[in-house]
Amino acid sequence: MLQLDIIAIPKDDPIAFTFFTGYMAMLAASVFFFFERSSVDGKWKLSLLVSGLITGIAAVHYYYMRDYYMVTGENPTALRYIDWTLTVPLMCVEFYLLTKAAGAKVSLLWKLIAASVWMLVTGYIGEAFNPEGGSTSHSVLWGFLSTIGYAYVLYTAWAGEVADLAKKSGSAAVERGVRSLAWFVLVGWAIYPIGYMCMPGGWLNTALGWQSQNVDLFYNIADAINKIGFGLVVYSIAISESGKKAVA
Repeated sequence: MLQLDIIAIPKDDPIAFTFFTGYMAMLAASVFFFFERSSVDGKWKLSLLVSGLITGIAAVHYYYMRDYYMVTGENPTALRYIDWTLTVPLMCVEFYLLTKAAGAKVSLLWKLIAASVWMLVTGYIGEAFNPEGGSTSHSVLWGFLSTIGYAYVLYTAWAGEVADLAKKSGSAAVERGVRSLAWFVLVGWAIYPIGYMCMPGGWLNTALGWQSQNVDLFYNIADAINKIGFGLVVYSIAISESGKKAVA
C-alpha cells in the first residue's frame, strides 16, 4: 500500500495561503464571467465563456495543487504544467476572438496555440526532467527552446498579425484591449521564466543561489493577476462594444 510522508506545513505558510487564495479568486472570477455573458452582445459571449473556462480550469488545479503542497511541501510541477497547457492556449485564443471581426483567420489561431504549447512542453521538459542536482546545460537548452514559443506570441501581440488586426478593427476599445493583453504577455508572463531559472541548474539558481522553494509564491500571484486580468480586459471590451450597439 502506497504511503506518503506528510510534511508539517506551518499554519501561516504564505505559499499555502496563496494556493488557497488563488483557488478562491479563480473560482469567483469564473462565476463572474459566466454570469456576465448575459450582459454582452452575442458576438462577445464566446470570449467571456473562454475567460470563464480559463479561470475555472485554474481554480480546479489550484484546489489540487494546494493539497499536493500541503502533503508533500514540494512544488506541484506536473499539476501546474497541466494547468498551463490548458489555460495558456485559451488565453491565446482570446487574441483570435478579439480580432476575428477584423479578418483574423483560423491559421492565426492555430499558430498561437502551437507556439504556446511548444513553449509549455519544452519548459516542462527543462524543469521536470533535469538530471538530479540540476544540469545548467539542460536547463539552458530547453529554456531557450521554450523562449522561441514565447517570443512568437509576444511579437504577434505587439507588432505582428494580432497588432495589425487590432488597428484595422476600427474599434478603439479592441485596440486598447489587445495592447493591454500584450502588456500582460510582456510583463505578467515574465515571472514564469524567472521561476524557471530558479530551479536547480537554472542561471539564477547557480549564479545567485535563488531557490525554487519560494517560486510557487510568485507563480500563484502571477497566475491570478494574469488569468483574471486577461478576463477583465476582455470583459471591458465586450461591455464597451455592447454599449455602443445598444446606443446605436
